[in-house]
Amino acid sequence: MRNYLLPFRDLVVHPGLTVPIYIDNPVSVDCVEAAVADNQKLVITPQYSWSYPTTVGALYNIGTLGEIAQVLRLPDGTLHAIVRTTDIVNLSDVEINKGLFTAEVTPIKIEDDSDSDQTIALRDKVAEKIQALAPARKLKIEKLRAIIDNYPLAAFIDSVMQSVELDTEDSVQILRATSWREKLMLLLEKLSLIAETVKIENSINRRIQQQMENGRREAILQEKMRAIQREMGEDDEMDTESLRKRIERSAMPREAKEKALSEWKRMRSMSPMSNEGGLLKTYLEELLAMPWDKSDVAQIDLKTARTVLDSEHSGMIPVKERILEHIAVMKKTGGNRGSILCFVGAPGVGKTSLCKSIACALGRKYQRISLGGISDEAHFRGHRKTYIGAQTGRIMDALKRCKSNNPVIVLDEIDKMGRDWRGDPESALLEILDPEQNKTFRDHYLEVDFDLSNVLFIATANSLNMSNALKDRMEIIEIPGYSEDEKVQIAREHLIKRAADDTGWNPDNIIIGDDALRYLIRNYTSEDGVRELQRELTALLRRTLLEHDGEDVKTEFTSDKIDELLRMRHNATMSKRIGFGVRA
Repeated sequence: MRNYLLPFRDLVVHPGLTVPIYIDNPVSVDCVEAAVADNQKLVITPQYSWSYPTTVGALYNIGTLGEIAQVLRLPDGTLHAIVRTTDIVNLSDVEINKGLFTAEVTPIKIEDDSDSDQTIALRDKVAEKIQALAPARKLKIEKLRAIIDNYPLAAFIDSVMQSVELDTEDSVQILRATSWREKLMLLLEKLSLIAETVKIENSINRRIQQQMENGRREAILQEKMRAIQREMGEDDEMDTESLRKRIERSAMPREAKEKALSEWKRMRSMSPMSNEGGLLKTYLEELLAMPWDKSDVAQIDLKTARTVLDSEHSGMIPVKERILEHIAVMKKTGGNRGSILCFVGAPGVGKTSLCKSIACALGRKYQRISLGGISDEAHFRGHRKTYIGAQTGRIMDALKRCKSNNPVIVLDEIDKMGRDWRGDPESALLEILDPEQNKTFRDHYLEVDFDLSNVLFIATANSLNMSNALKDRMEIIEIPGYSEDEKVQIAREHLIKRAADDTGWNPDNIIIGDDALRYLIRNYTSEDGVRELQRELTALLRRTLLEHDGEDVKTEFTSDKIDELLRMRHNATMSKRIGFGVRA
């Protein structure tokens, strides 16, 4: 038989009770009135969440069936009802119609073992436990005694559940039990757990009370935090001791380890809640994060290096030969002896990509640091750790990010550095690039020496607009602009495929001859490098996609086709320039 369901967020009741309920939810009011009109019993059903409106998935599949004994409707639309519960029922085939829940109900038989010795003994145990909890939960002893002495078993269990405010999940678990003995055992377990929680709370409060005499609010709050952490197994003292062991096991040099242990002792004497204690912990974590003994170990193979450079860069034979010479010296000496290389050339000639290829050929990590606009030496040396927001310099940060002490670090646009009242970054860079000095490079934040002699520094620049001291530290390798033939070769080997990847084209559908490439280079580019040529090739493919509704139809790009596709783009650019001229 189908019955109406009345969902409740926090009401779980047993059969054999008279339950007064107050309803102010319009949907629930309609549910009670529908049950009364159909002369049906009503199922009080607990729900998982406090969501409104309730959904079928939010209801438990169990409830308490009851008869509606009395209904009182109030002028404000609310409703008072009295329900006499009769059975615990399983719910199936739950449906919702016009906001009202109905379900097929199947009674759950409860074994009547209320008179057995075990059940009576369990009831006494529950009574003792609830009386012991009364002071902590601020329960009225007189009311508890009346419940213990006078209430029948079902009402006794329900009253205890309501008094200690059991979670709905725990209450439903007790409701599902099929004997009174089992229900009392579950209830006793829940009360014992609550009692243990109260003991822990009392233990924490006693520790706090012992600190009340000194009258220091901060110390009291800190002790409470420590007490909570000890109960949760997150003792700050254990964390501090773990940090000391990490320092002792680390591969720091002796000076750095002594510095770290000295700062650790200072941190231990401070409150973990103080600002300085937090700063010292951050400092020690930064020291431990540095790659003191972590290196990329890869055998240098000159044939592999040559293959990598030739596959990724067309032409530039003298430049690649000089790079291979440098790598050969590294293979022989086992270090970075020799000059610091500095690639100088116009934008788009491949300076940065050459650096990536060198890192790949050596089997090392790659990090790039852009120096354009830098005017503060703290970018290299870091900030003093006493400053607000202090951090390591960019060199140390690059080493920490790549987790290796011998990466390839590219100092990009070294000619774009500036200087102002905050310091001269070029002076710091002179130390970094000098192999005789950078063995003991000292970052202002770390305050200990770090050996940079294993790092392979490579610089790039657009011009030789640098100080003589800086140029003296490096070997200048000028990368000239490409000839027309070289641009055609680079486009054929690299740029067309890259443009196809950027626009989603199938490279087999792109047909472009050398004459067309030369026409594109002569009429639409005016640079020494190939960056502008790359943009124009990409623009050709984009425009063709637009004409063919996003499909990469096989297309031959002749000089006429190139003019047709790029004319609109370049006309728009010229119109914009003319417009600016008129306004000026």
